[in-house]
Amino acid sequence: MKKIIRITTVPVSLKVLLRGQLKFLNQHFEIIGVASPLKELKEVEEQEGIRTYGIEMTRTITPIKDFMALIKLYRFLRKEKPLIVHTHTPKAGIIGMLASYLAGVKHRFHTVAGLPLLVVTGPKRKLLNLVEKATYFFATRVFPNSKGQYKLILEEKFAKPDKLEVIGQGSSNGIDVDHFDPDLIPHEKKEQLRRELGILENELAFVYIGRLVKDKGVNEMIAAFANFSATGNSAKLILVGSREDDLDPLLPTTEELIASHLQIVSVGWQNDIRPFLAIADVFVFPTYREGFPNVVLQSGAMGVPAIVTDINGCNEIITDSINGLIIPPKDSKAIFEAMRFMADHPAERRRMRAVARENIVQNYKHTYIWSELLKLYQQIAQPDDIP
Repeated sequence: MKKIIRITTVPVSLKVLLRGQLKFLNQHFEIIGVASPLKELKEVEEQEGIRTYGIEMTRTITPIKDFMALIKLYRFLRKEKPLIVHTHTPKAGIIGMLASYLAGVKHRFHTVAGLPLLVVTGPKRKLLNLVEKATYFFATRVFPNSKGQYKLILEEKFAKPDKLEVIGQGSSNGIDVDHFDPDLIPHEKKEQLRRELGILENELAFVYIGRLVKDKGVNEMIAAFANFSATGNSAKLILVGSREDDLDPLLPTTEELIASHLQIVSVGWQNDIRPFLAIADVFVFPTYREGFPNVVLQSGAMGVPAIVTDINGCNEIITDSINGLIIPPKDSKAIFEAMRFMADHPAERRRMRAVARENIVQNYKHTYIWSELLKLYQQIAQPDDIP
């Protein structure tokens, strides 16, 4: 059975972002997962039923560590002789594509799930542009995970169209609509969670799920909600996610509001976000940049209308005034106005809720994405290599 090596910078990407996909593909090829040797890598082995290999990779610019990772990966690839190397995330992309090229791997795939460099300026931006171009140069095929991402790559001249392809309608992994199903959360459990979070019967529940960082628009969202609450609107803002204070910290004023505002509740990282979506009246996701955001797929599958920014990925999943509202990024006033619209128009909110899940089921079911990716892999393999 031919080997396919999937590489991400940290193992949580294999564990969460590609959940189920590796197990499915392992029925047809020998899938090997490579990421930094953290505890989640062993969990990936058990969850997906695949072999894994740890190589330390950092998410920041660390030339010496990056070079050591390159050498170790090169030696591993020379030993394993895979049919395909397929990378995700920026650091794994450049190290994985260059090591694969040097090791003589013929088929080198890279999925683009976001372009962090778009919010960087100055000399660092020039360096990141160079790294991005190099990643695509060493890759034989590049898969932007949204149509907007495809367009951005062409606009930035990172790659030519003949190397690019969007799989299906977008998304790196699709979504398990049988798992993200609002009917699976009992009414009693929803009522209990609302009580635990202090959400009163007449209060609107806005829910944000994601990293609590600047690039996700959290500063603007907190400021908008504070103004919204101050104008007499009865609502709670529930924050679900962890911080990254060393990489992308929030403003001190934002941190103060999160800690002191009686209507803002921060619950940290949650292994199961479905109960929080089940109690949400509106999902809020004012991010600056995305590839193809899984959490917007998840909220839609749970039947929750969303407020999202007008960026690639988000504006492909959400159609303005149909299953949510689209607003400009980095605009606290726009978030405020969208919150007020959702509060003042319950009938519109219910109409959006009614169509939110249907859109996801029709276009982004995970088994559809997996099957399309399998077809691409099988086109590469010789007929007698396919089990």
